[in-house]
Amino acid sequence: MTDTEILKNNEQERQPVECWTRVMGYFRPYSQFNKGKKSEFNERKWFLEEKCGCTHTTRKAA
Repeated sequence: MTDTEILKNNEQERQPVECWTRVMGYFRPYSQFNKGKKSEFNERKWFLEEKCGCTHTTRKAA
């Protein structure tokens, strides 16, 4: 069975994935953003703390 056949067979079982993110202090699904918030979200830059040198955080034991 080819990959295309597998995808066609599984099409009925697939479900849409919803992205949630924090905007304006609380979490909301991306699908409910207005045009401006979608634009803001798409302009965000992703980074890893280890690569930008931001690993100076300290944690205190409880």
